[in-house]
Amino acid sequence: MQETRSGFVAVIGRPNAGKSSLLNWLVSEDIAMVSHKANATRKRSKIIALHKNAQIIFIDTPGIHEQERLLNQFMLEEALKAMGDCDLILFLAPVTDKLDYYFDFLEKNKKNTPHIVLLTKTDNVSSEQVLQKIQEYNKHQEKFLSLIPVSIKKGITREYILEVVSKQIPVHPYLYDKDILTTDSMRNIYKEYIRESIFENTSEEIPYFTDVVVENVEEKDDIDVIHANIIVEKKSQKGIIIGKNGKTIKRIGSYARMRIEKLTQKKSFLKLFVIVKPGWSQNRDFLKKIGYILD
Repeated sequence: MQETRSGFVAVIGRPNAGKSSLLNWLVSEDIAMVSHKANATRKRSKIIALHKNAQIIFIDTPGIHEQERLLNQFMLEEALKAMGDCDLILFLAPVTDKLDYYFDFLEKNKKNTPHIVLLTKTDNVSSEQVLQKIQEYNKHQEKFLSLIPVSIKKGITREYILEVVSKQIPVHPYLYDKDILTTDSMRNIYKEYIRESIFENTSEEIPYFTDVVVENVEEKDDIDVIHANIIVEKKSQKGIIIGKNGKTIKRIGSYARMRIEKLTQKKSFLKLFVIVKPGWSQNRDFLKKIGYILD
């Protein structure tokens, strides 16, 4: 009988380091929420990849950052918990970053969980710059297992990354059914698609003061009807989300619906409502109510 491996791999890095894009690329599916804006990911999620005889359970995490808002404290706790609970860490280091972020990560890695450094965003710089950054990290090579430059556009390192990761996770029977791609519920995936659409279709500051609660999903033979509330902190933010003559919220719904239908291979209809909840991102009870539980 063939030996199998299965383990948890936390994907860690600063905000906007490319964690979600990397995960979608590694599993060849658009599961993780992606945005060019920082701090889009708020909660841990598991994305599962099979590679030869290994089942790799990747844990997508919020970016490591320090802010006073309760919601941001929750996000940092999510990243730290993932680091403490996993078998291996992939630390994503944009090639243009100074090593300060890496040293901060080493301090936060309290259990000294083994890690691999992935140099991301190498498509945006010259080969000489990549080589220079590799040399900088190699001065600390006793701290990491491997250092791998990543080129998502070229795609040449995908199989190699999966191979290296597979060899570092424990020998163990598969922890999940082979057909499972994520442990997230469909409601949570719908929520993240709507949030992603808000990030992509509104101005810089608005997405950080919004969240989404999927209230109900009606699964019919020919269509899924999804009822969701978009939560904002101010009436002015509600106006921006709705837009003139409802154009912005229609655009948000259209983009999210496209993403949902691509995943489900079925027609969907989104009923989106905007609710003003002053100070929700600083309200511990409300954060708990919508799934952000702080220690």
